[in-house]
Amino acid sequence: MGIEAILVFPIAGVALILIANFLSNLISYKSENERKKEPYESGMKTIGDTWIQFKVGYYLFAIIFLIFDVEVVFLMPWAVVFKEVGAVAFFEITIFLVILGIGLLYAWKKRALRWE
Repeated sequence: MGIEAILVFPIAGVALILIANFLSNLISYKSENERKKEPYESGMKTIGDTWIQFKVGYYLFAIIFLIFDVEVVFLMPWAVVFKEVGAVAFFEITIFLVILGIGLLYAWKKRALRWE
């Protein structure tokens, strides 16, 4: 059952997603009106232009948050099995954290963490 399992699961996953989207579009009730196209602003009519450009700072903070959130995703399972994996895994996670620390220092030096 070697390579077949590796191929079956992604294909089945994509197929299920496509089938669910197709059935949702087929079964769902669709109604187009102007009210649905309006942006929600506490029930009142919008004043001014509703399409605004966000500051780049929001995106930088979001990207940095995602990077360190993924770090936690890797650290939590490692911490659970720390005693069983031994010294090699300790050095691997240390290298991982050093690389992330260098990235954090680089972002700090480039003032990516300052809100201006």
